[in-house]
Amino acid sequence: MLDDTWYTEQWAGEGSAISLEVKEKIHDFQSPYQRVEVFDTTRFGKLMTLDGLVMVTERDEFVYHEMLAHPALFTHAAPRRVLIIGGGDCGTLREVIKHDSVEQVDMVELDQAVTDAAAEHFPSLHAATFDPRARLYFQDGIAWVADAEPGSYDVILIDSTDPVGPAQGLFSVDFYRNCHRALASGGVLAAQSESPLFHADLIRAMQRDLKAAGFNDVATVDFPQCTYPSGWWSVTLGARDGSASAFRGEDTAQPPFATRYYHAARHRGALTPARFLAE
Repeated sequence: MLDDTWYTEQWAGEGSAISLEVKEKIHDFQSPYQRVEVFDTTRFGKLMTLDGLVMVTERDEFVYHEMLAHPALFTHAAPRRVLIIGGGDCGTLREVIKHDSVEQVDMVELDQAVTDAAAEHFPSLHAATFDPRARLYFQDGIAWVADAEPGSYDVILIDSTDPVGPAQGLFSVDFYRNCHRALASGGVLAAQSESPLFHADLIRAMQRDLKAAGFNDVATVDFPQCTYPSGWWSVTLGARDGSASAFRGEDTAQPPFATRYYHAARHRGALTPARFLAE
């Protein structure tokens, strides 16, 4: 906190920060894994932070959650079985269950305190947990994927925190190799891959490691995310067999559900990297 009325997150090593004006702190809990705080802000609704870093705000969460879920689900021919690693605020789960083809969603979140905070302070996100297709497990996602039956999922979505601490293992070639094994033929993986401006080297490493793990093709989509470092974020996709850039254009042109950011033209444009990223 900069003072009693502003939440400030400094972006280490980048000489920059973000500040949000807050009315009050309304939740503060130290779990075995991290400190979970919720603030009521003046313009961004509720704000949840983990160890002092922005996880989600009510005002802009839809951009991130839609772009993590829908590019991957529309890249798959007919996703039925979906695994979410992380995603404790349940926003990604909310987007997944919009797809009628989905029959089962396993959400594996390490820290139940995050989902408990979402239940209390972000009910519009947590409501997705009541869908009969959703199954929640509070376990280690890395171990879950390692133990998964081969070919047990059509889509795996990795909704993780930054690659430090417990989440570091979610950015490794060994983890991606286990994901590849857990995906059925035609399967698709999507993982949050940080800021194209601040973390281009990480995106390049993720693409390299996904290919080393056996994925046939990779692609990165980028999008604005006001409250994440640099205000610009990305998701990297891996296609087990086919193309990570080909998606069901007819279905995305007129999807049978509402979105606020995602649509076919956004998906297509987000696949085209800025020149410095392409280079």
